[in-house]
Amino acid sequence: MNVIALICARGGSKGLPGKNIRLLGGKPLIAWAVEQAKAVKQVRRVIVSTDSEAIAAAARAAGAEVPFMRHAELAGDKSPEWLVWRHALDYLKADEGSYPDALLVVPAVAPLRAVEDLENCLDKFAASDADIVITVADAHRNPWFNMVKVLPDGRAALVNQPEGAVTRRQDAPVVYDITPVGYVARPEFVMRSNGIFEGKVMHVKVPVERAVDIDTLLDFRLAECLLAARESES
Repeated sequence: MNVIALICARGGSKGLPGKNIRLLGGKPLIAWAVEQAKAVKQVRRVIVSTDSEAIAAAARAAGAEVPFMRHAELAGDKSPEWLVWRHALDYLKADEGSYPDALLVVPAVAPLRAVEDLENCLDKFAASDADIVITVADAHRNPWFNMVKVLPDGRAALVNQPEGAVTRRQDAPVVYDITPVGYVARPEFVMRSNGIFEGKVMHVKVPVERAVDIDTLLDFRLAECLLAARESES
């Protein structure tokens, strides 16, 4: 299977400025994603899409290609990453004459993933007729048990009302958090659709300790603690 890995990393993070080149375990956050993508045997090229020269330099130093710089309109706070995927696929079509069989998206914000998580996503994709494979982890909250919405009159109510009383988390319907450990998408699906759930979606479950999504300084500190614990156990 012809697989291209894509890492999307813009320079204007507001939750944690400079996030993608911040050092975690002695190397830039972007380098974790590059090294993990390069370790997947099925991956033929690892491409980084960024608008930042600093991120581009760190990505190249880690062994990735940065064959183009992302346009400003694809690098804003409200720019859908789906369009960034399309932009990369347009480049690949022009550069190679065709789309790859699969686009493996490896977000820089989940550095504690294992290479096997990405390989499992590719295996699930190859063994199914999915348009896209996503990664999930056990949810921290459940909309049928301990997630609330605020009503117009100021009262709090469950996000989803169960058919009967749910007094224990274990009795609520099982839900999962989508986690940015990895995605595998069929390029033609990305080009014709406007989002993940317009197609057939399959999933791979990953342990919560590998599913940290770094968006804030607190997330980063949590990743540092988990990484230190992992290294002390090895």
